[in-house]
Amino acid sequence: MMKKGLVVALAAGCLALGVGIGVFARSKADSYPGLSVMSGKPAKEAGMAALQEAEVLAGNQGSWEQLGVARVYYLSGDKAKGQSIIDRVAAGKVQTSDWQRIGQIYADAGENAKAEDYFQRALASDPKDDTGRAEIGAWYIRNGQRAKGEELFAQAFAKHPDELWHYLRAAEAFLGVPPQK
Repeated sequence: MMKKGLVVALAAGCLALGVGIGVFARSKADSYPGLSVMSGKPAKEAGMAALQEAEVLAGNQGSWEQLGVARVYYLSGDKAKGQSIIDRVAAGKVQTSDWQRIGQIYADAGENAKAEDYFQRALASDPKDDTGRAEIGAWYIRNGQRAKGEELFAQAFAKHPDELWHYLRAAEAFLGVPPQK
């Protein structure tokens, strides 16, 4: 009899827990609009609605997510909004990868002088980052500055001569393949 009561109590507890999780999951799903913000709208309006939701979600996360939102604003034509997010990230605790991501936004926009400034900040921020050196070296090569690019690759290969991604970045740059994002 004792075992039956224990089994019933455990089953009831599991059921209550399952219902609680279901209610939480449903209420969380209900608080995010998902596809409904985009469905049936013209492409630009749907994209902006999705971007606004992404911005809300990125506000509670790190610089990587915020710069992702900034990138889409900047490259879709709202440079002022994208720049304001970039400026906010740059005013905080910036990591080497943040400088590089900001540089990549400008590179993607074709603003090479700005891109180079931020790439140089990334290089100065972490002189031991061989991966960053290879990626920025590839950018230099793609932009007609082979000597600078090869110098950065030499530094990257000096640290890790067997790094697959260094070779891939060099291959991309020399063969005109856009960088993998």
